[in-house]
Amino acid sequence: MRLHCKLAAALLISGTACAQVIPKGTHVLLRMVNSVSTRTAQEGDYVYLRTASPITDGNRIIVPVGSYVQGVVSHVQRSGRVKGRAALGIRLETLTLPRGKVVRFSPSLDSLDPNETGQQVDRGQEVVRQAPGVGGDAAQVVFLAGSGAALGGIADRGWEGAGVGAGVGAGVGIATVLLTRGRPVELRRGATLDVAFDRAVELR
Repeated sequence: MRLHCKLAAALLISGTACAQVIPKGTHVLLRMVNSVSTRTAQEGDYVYLRTASPITDGNRIIVPVGSYVQGVVSHVQRSGRVKGRAALGIRLETLTLPRGKVVRFSPSLDSLDPNETGQQVDRGQEVVRQAPGVGGDAAQVVFLAGSGAALGGIADRGWEGAGVGAGVGAGVGIATVLLTRGRPVELRRGATLDVAFDRAVELR
């Protein structure tokens, strides 16, 4: 049985090495070093981050702020033209400690700062998804239909012209929605991600 570090020190046991452990359930904040977007990313692309908060084991800091983390893009789904939200998956693989030791690990993405993007973590699928855009598409169609009605009314000075204009405007709006993809998922440089450890990781 491994002796506790303090007990080993108290007993002056020579050669006893105490492993540092990232406990299960630990959360750590990571900050993006490079930017990743579903517009251009491909599976296998590298992702680089740094720890933005320290990791502790008891009252000891075992992974300081600024430690390097490397991962890869594991899934890319672009937004559809009518339905289908963009999704981006990142698999974290290695943690590099200040002394140069590289540790393999695989924490899970728990949350991120959505800012104004509306992006959210789908924990079940381990991906970041863009917010639904159906409401925005409907608003675009309504706005263009209204503009068409106004122009039609001005041209023909009557409700008949307004009706034609509305139909044309709605048609343009629908065509615009069909030809325009939804917003991508973008994790920009400086964005923060909260990850959680599903199992303990030993730092030898």
